[in-house]
Amino acid sequence: MLNLSVLLEDSARNYPERVAVVLGETRLTYAQLNAAANQVANLLAERGIRPGDKVALSCPNLPYFPVVYYGILKSGAVVVPLNVLLKGREIAYHLADSDAKAYLCFQGTPELPMGAEGHTGFQQADDCEHFFLITADPAAPSTVDGAETLGQALSGKSPVFESVLLPETDPAVILYTSGTTGQAKGAELSHSNLILNALTCNRLFQSKPGVDTHLLVLPLFHSFGSTVNMNAGFATASTLVLLPRFDAAAAVKLLDQESVTFFAGVPTMWWGLLNALTEDVDVERIAGNMRVAVSGGSSLPVEIIKAVKERFGVTILEGYGLSETSPVATFSDPNSDPRPGSIGIPIWGVEVKLIDEQWNTIDGVDEIGEIAIRGHNIMRGYYGRPEATAEVIKDGWFRSGDLGRRDKDGFYYIVDRAKDMIIRGGFNVYPREIEEVLMTHEAVSLAAVIGVPHQSHGEEVKAFVILNSGATVTEDELVAWGKEQMAAYKYPRVVAIVESLPMTATGKLLKRALT
Repeated sequence: MLNLSVLLEDSARNYPERVAVVLGETRLTYAQLNAAANQVANLLAERGIRPGDKVALSCPNLPYFPVVYYGILKSGAVVVPLNVLLKGREIAYHLADSDAKAYLCFQGTPELPMGAEGHTGFQQADDCEHFFLITADPAAPSTVDGAETLGQALSGKSPVFESVLLPETDPAVILYTSGTTGQAKGAELSHSNLILNALTCNRLFQSKPGVDTHLLVLPLFHSFGSTVNMNAGFATASTLVLLPRFDAAAAVKLLDQESVTFFAGVPTMWWGLLNALTEDVDVERIAGNMRVAVSGGSSLPVEIIKAVKERFGVTILEGYGLSETSPVATFSDPNSDPRPGSIGIPIWGVEVKLIDEQWNTIDGVDEIGEIAIRGHNIMRGYYGRPEATAEVIKDGWFRSGDLGRRDKDGFYYIVDRAKDMIIRGGFNVYPREIEEVLMTHEAVSLAAVIGVPHQSHGEEVKAFVILNSGATVTEDELVAWGKEQMAAYKYPRVVAIVESLPMTATGKLLKRALT
């Protein structure tokens, strides 16, 4: 019996005065953060949330995120973190699919009005039994008719709560992923999945209690940031310096100002940091503090690895994983020379092999096969989708959908992404979903979506569209329409209206012929 919230509670008990999170002038100690999470747990319990119930959370990288995240866990409920860029249609789907009984949504900003009346969060409030608006000022009254602010709801709640202990294989978090095709599916991750992944990260990074300061630029609703920074960081009483929206110049300033020792990011973030090192930046001081550098999400160019080593004095460790694997599955060996382009070797307690379409093992050196993973990090399954689960898990092995090879020393390399998946700025974009949305436009007859190379984002989303007879919509109008319908990282920035699309002999779209 255990609870993922133990990662916070142990540090709060052993390092109560250690600063847990930093945002601008706001600094919360571990004791304060834990007490606030206890208040959230008390609120949820009083409102009838029971162990196993699903509670959704929409919040950027603000102190509210860990407070609510661990508060939900303490109550015994399951956290359903939602991407803050999702639109109303997408939020409605996630709330319904996860059977969420409560939804806590940040009020947003003028640029991202996610919780305002008439916008995404508020529009979907009726889909849950309980809706709480997280406001920037906890004491401020609600600006939305009928909505209760979290600050109001927490008033008078006890800062003491005895966390609900659950079987270690019970679900703790549901992370939504589209896999390779179709609508998003919720990967159920257990308390033991996430605890062991976090502790294994700290073993890998040789993290010691009360030492590290993380600059947290990865979104906490994503598995990379929540495990590698938040869960692993809290397990060692690290200080998390939050940056709600990545800005390279601001990040460089915080690296220096907060004496950051640990930075994890996707390749585009590392690229941004290097380009933000102006003459007035004390690079030597930043390098003197930096202890761990981590990259994931997509392959890191060799030039960036070399430049980071030269400027910051650290070797970037690259890893690989998926939402379904908690997420870390393989990582660079910190005791070996880096192998550019490699995703490393399996982490402690995890096995990796290559398989063919029939699940047969491929043993040859440098032979290409699908990456399969087995270990403590494998999800329980896709929530409410036993058939989809059976397609990807067999005898404990999870098939990733990614093609890879293994060299003679056991290091793995990705050679192709799953199906047609696009990785834009570290976010997975699934062409089928985009195509289906585009085809709801009255002027669109058929759509094909691919990824095209992009200097800073890695890949950009491009759509090829055949119009209905007589339709007169322009390419720019379709881009603007897509922006209103889909999250910012999903909608196609480039649209090409074409007369026809290449097809195979069996009538399937031949996407590899599109550029």
